[in-house]
Amino acid sequence: MSSRLDTPDGRHPGGRRRHGLSLRARLLALGVTGVAMALALGSLVLYAVLTFTLSRNLDDSAFASAQAVAAMAGNDTVPNPLPVSGSQVVQVVDSSGAVVSASMTADRLTPLLRPPELARALVGERISIPGARAGLSGTLRAIAVRSGPASAAPSVIVAVPVSDIEQSQRILRNTLLLAYPPLVAIMALIAWRMIGSALRPVEALRSGAARISGSDQDERLTAPETTDEIRALALTLNDMLDRLAASRGRQRAFVADAAHELRSPLASMRTQLEVARHLGEGGDLTEDLLADVARLSLLVEDLLLLARAGSDTRNPPVRESVDVRALLLATAERYSGSRVPVSVAQGQPVYANVNAEELRRALSNLVDNAVRHAGSNVVLEVHAAGGGAVLAVIDDGPGIPAEERERVFERFARLDDARDRDAGGTGLGLAIVKELLRRSDSSVTLQDPPSGTGLAAVVRLPT
Repeated sequence: MSSRLDTPDGRHPGGRRRHGLSLRARLLALGVTGVAMALALGSLVLYAVLTFTLSRNLDDSAFASAQAVAAMAGNDTVPNPLPVSGSQVVQVVDSSGAVVSASMTADRLTPLLRPPELARALVGERISIPGARAGLSGTLRAIAVRSGPASAAPSVIVAVPVSDIEQSQRILRNTLLLAYPPLVAIMALIAWRMIGSALRPVEALRSGAARISGSDQDERLTAPETTDEIRALALTLNDMLDRLAASRGRQRAFVADAAHELRSPLASMRTQLEVARHLGEGGDLTEDLLADVARLSLLVEDLLLLARAGSDTRNPPVRESVDVRALLLATAERYSGSRVPVSVAQGQPVYANVNAEELRRALSNLVDNAVRHAGSNVVLEVHAAGGGAVLAVIDDGPGIPAEERERVFERFARLDDARDRDAGGTGLGLAIVKELLRRSDSSVTLQDPPSGTGLAAVVRLPT
């Protein structure tokens, strides 16, 4: 048999895989983005505050030195050279711009500030000048004050190198740039673990709900021992499961009761119609009514089977080792007089651990469906694969579109094409097959046959 039938497609028929970020990834992206932006803003604020503080301290130190020299100049007690603090450059110039006194590091002939610059500095502006004016490298930051109230009073100029501030800014900037990426990465890793831990109960609820939805067992979700929203979600889901279980039980009971009550009148009607046909009464009407009664009887039996199978979840079927190939041969023999031939492909005996009667009923429904829609033949195959048995019922009929192959397992499903149940089917055959196989941990899927024409019902059985 083709590997096309051996391996399921892994997708929900008719559906599409949705690719996207998980909730955990979205929360991580949102949190890390927010923290990264906060860190970036904090780094900018830190850089600006540190720069302002260093500049302010530098200006305060220069201003204090200028005030001290101005006091000496006002008392005509200016020493020469002027005493300075650290790397300061100090000059005292008169109203004509001549240098009266200077520190050891200052030029004694040329003022540090040009007349326009000095005028701006005297009104409180900080002037940046090249260090070459004092024989230094880098940039100098200069301030100026008058030594007295008179406009002709000497002016004191104090210039301070800003290389220390620039170096501090450069070190801080490089440190922040180098530390920022690994810090964000570490925070992302910590956030990933924390978010995963926080979402673990949600994943447990999801997996539990998926397990419960895939079976008819009367199970409930385990509520975590917390007082948060996750516990409230678990309790709400359990309440919903209780209501669904009660509704499902009422539905099954109704179907079973209704089907059971219909059996007796249908049997009586069938008996009376057969007697009428035997006596030659009613003409063609008797034959038509017998066909309808037979179809109604089959529908009632199918409904009873579905109701019993669905409600008998606490008593799984008794399994045994069944020769599936022998079962296929026996089934093909029963259909020897059908509208199209039913044959069994060559192969070795294959055994499965199932309930023989339920597998026989499921196989009969599949063959019934194939015979109704086949064009010229139906082929039954079985072989061992993947630690189990793979059984296939293949017909050469019109087939079923891929997007409809899951829906046809629903009860009373109708199709708009040539495989609609227009030849005596009840619309419950495939639903019964799925339910009977589920009880034996088996599955059924509809696939394209190797020939590409028709339909293959593939059943996977446990060994």
